[in-house]
Amino acid sequence: MITYQVTTIIDAEKCIGCGLCITVCPSKTLSIINEKATVTGDESLQCGHCEAICPQNAIKVGALDPNLFCTSFDEDKRWMDYSEMDIKQLVRLMRSRRSCRNYSDKPVTKDILDDLIKIGISAPSGSNSQGWTFTVLQDESTLLSFGQKVLEYFKRLNHMAENYPLRLLSYLFAGDELGLYYRNYYQKVKEAIAEFEQDGTDRLFHGAKAAILVGGNKKLSSSPQEDALLASQNILLAAHSMGLGTCLIGFAVEAMKRDPLIKKYIEIPEEENIYAVIGIGYPKEKYQSVTGRKPINVRYFKDK
Repeated sequence: MITYQVTTIIDAEKCIGCGLCITVCPSKTLSIINEKATVTGDESLQCGHCEAICPQNAIKVGALDPNLFCTSFDEDKRWMDYSEMDIKQLVRLMRSRRSCRNYSDKPVTKDILDDLIKIGISAPSGSNSQGWTFTVLQDESTLLSFGQKVLEYFKRLNHMAENYPLRLLSYLFAGDELGLYYRNYYQKVKEAIAEFEQDGTDRLFHGAKAAILVGGNKKLSSSPQEDALLASQNILLAAHSMGLGTCLIGFAVEAMKRDPLIKKYIEIPEEENIYAVIGIGYPKEKYQSVTGRKPINVRYFKDK
């Protein structure tokens, strides 16, 4: 259940009654009474806008962790003003991040994985619910055992896809789901399974040394999938700036969606869904330039 409990505390002695906190509060939790900011509402998004804008440091939101800062590097805790960031460098970071499929043997430490998650949760979330979940597979052996479960699922799926009568039934009654899989993925998956069984070649995680599984629960978030993916993008960009390579593993997400035993194997609650699996490691590849994307068609709508 999404909670909107009010945990805002105002130090009346510090408050100067400027009203800035009132202007940024999305829940109308605060009011000015007797020239002081006062908690008058019975709901709060716990967003921290009031705390962040107060020039006197007079407001604290109890639900927020004041110690949620990174430890693997010295974090600059000052708020960055609008347009302060160099847009050229921001775009350069976004364009430079690429899916990595060649990793070194260097392990990814726990403090770095923890910091990536802290950076991830700086993303926006629906109604500021912050209902995302994170499961970390910290070492390569755990990652490989998890990958084995994923490959076993696709091995069963390939067996089904080879059956023409089943594909026909899927075409008639299930939107051709099995046929689409057969035409688009069957052969590649078959080759990946064969390579793994023959010599242990990992074409799922490509030798990544750790993974972060980002999920959500509809009972805790109004938009769990969107929230998880926004947090994931933060993690991807932060990882690149920290010298790490990443790759989204969509096949693992699909396998867990279809086979609840895989989620159970890594102790993910039944009511929780995984929306992104991020393979992480130190890259062995180094690119020379950024590239483009496929052309896009943009629609602009204007009411008549």
